[in-house]
Amino acid sequence: MQVYKKMYLRLFNRVTDAIELLRKNDSEKALSLLIAAQQETEEIFLEEAGAED
Repeated sequence: MQVYKKMYLRLFNRVTDAIELLRKNDSEKALSLLIAAQQETEEIFLEEAGAED
C-alpha cells in the first residue's frame, strides 16, 4: 500500500506544477511535465513490484 501513497504524492505534486504552467500559458512545458510524471510513477510501481517478487 505504501507504493500507492508514494505514487500518488509524486503524481499530485507534478499535476499541481503542470496546472501552474498552464496558468502561465506554457502548455509545452506542462505536457512534458505530465508525461515525465506518468513515466516516474510507472517506474516507481515497477520497482516496487519487482522488489516484492
